[in-house]
Amino acid sequence: MTVDDRFTADSRETPADRPLGTRSEIITGPVSDWATDFSHLEPGWFADPYPIQADLRQRCPIARTERFGGGWLPTRYEDVAAIAYDTERFSSRSIIMSNFRPPSELAPAGGSPPISSDPPFHHDARKLLLPAFTRTAVSGQEPATRALCHSLIDGFEGRDVADAARDYAQHIPMRVIADMLGFPPQDGPRFREFVENTLEGINLPPEERMTRMEALFDYLDAQIRDHLDNRREDLTTYLIDAELRGRKLDPSHVAGTMALLLIAGIDTTWSAIGASLWHLAKTPEDRRRLVAEPRLLATAMEEFLRAYAPVTMARLVQHDMHWRGVDMKADDWILLSFPAANRDPAQFDRAGEIVIDRQVNRHAAFGLGIHRCVGSHLARMELRVALEVWLERIPWFTLEDPSAVTWSAGQIRGPRTLPLRIR
Repeated sequence: MTVDDRFTADSRETPADRPLGTRSEIITGPVSDWATDFSHLEPGWFADPYPIQADLRQRCPIARTERFGGGWLPTRYEDVAAIAYDTERFSSRSIIMSNFRPPSELAPAGGSPPISSDPPFHHDARKLLLPAFTRTAVSGQEPATRALCHSLIDGFEGRDVADAARDYAQHIPMRVIADMLGFPPQDGPRFREFVENTLEGINLPPEERMTRMEALFDYLDAQIRDHLDNRREDLTTYLIDAELRGRKLDPSHVAGTMALLLIAGIDTTWSAIGASLWHLAKTPEDRRRLVAEPRLLATAMEEFLRAYAPVTMARLVQHDMHWRGVDMKADDWILLSFPAANRDPAQFDRAGEIVIDRQVNRHAAFGLGIHRCVGSHLARMELRVALEVWLERIPWFTLEDPSAVTWSAGQIRGPRTLPLRIR
């Protein structure tokens, strides 16, 4: 068939074609004071951010940093919620806090609609995705997800130790999102590389970061072309054929949304599954209770999402202003920490404890406001099935070596190595 003219080589805009935006010095190294010099890339943060957040919440609820060209870190639930709901003063055109800002010309769509989109564009871009992520649509993915979990555990046969992050958790969302987008399942190792480049390589020089992002968009371009030549029913074909306000989507919109679904669809759920298994491995009383009372899993799962919320989003300040006691400048970053909000004792009783039978749990793990995660039903299904199968097949497990557990750096936090003794 004829290739869609929108996707000809000379009509596509790639990340390398776009201006780099405002640059800032790359700043690394130990934090001098988290209230005035925070960095979400430092080992102390991704190893255990919760004591830092609790300290800031008490003495400096909105922390400041000069790194990344300047930014702010609110730690109270009420402040995080206020920013998340205020789309006039805080823009979503970039949701990854890094060493450069995308140019304002990318608004209102941003590079990865709808998560990078501001109103009113956001509403229609998000609405396009909703049919694919309803409870009913997601339920169709459950049998294959359950079969995959069993096959992954089958691969542990004869082993006394398994890495629950590398050998189990990461593969589940990789396969699910690959199936939904119509990508080859064997490309999982490439997906991991894309995730790490996008979310953990944020302090690289802008030119190197753009080069790495090109690899992702080259891959997506190849998938789009394959779908144009070999039509099938999946999310990629849906986006190619979709219309917004009576027009087919711009190629950059198609590719940007595919990038969002691939990166966010993998890393967030990978992290949530891993963190939940980490908790159960180090907390035998909770593990034993869930094995004995499997019906409690739905409630426990929400508590794991609250206590170990993996996602922190960024916003950009729209204009100079005085906001809740601090003077913000246009294009200052805001690091919107849903994990910090979820552990605010003003919002949650026993906020620092993990209470697996917590009955009232209106957590913010999936975000707040118009950008609340469109894939929350999918993430919950994957997390539930992953834990159900693991607890059924491996009811006893413990940390092989607590010091061997490593965590991802950046705005998505979850175990990257998680060696568990399983027999």
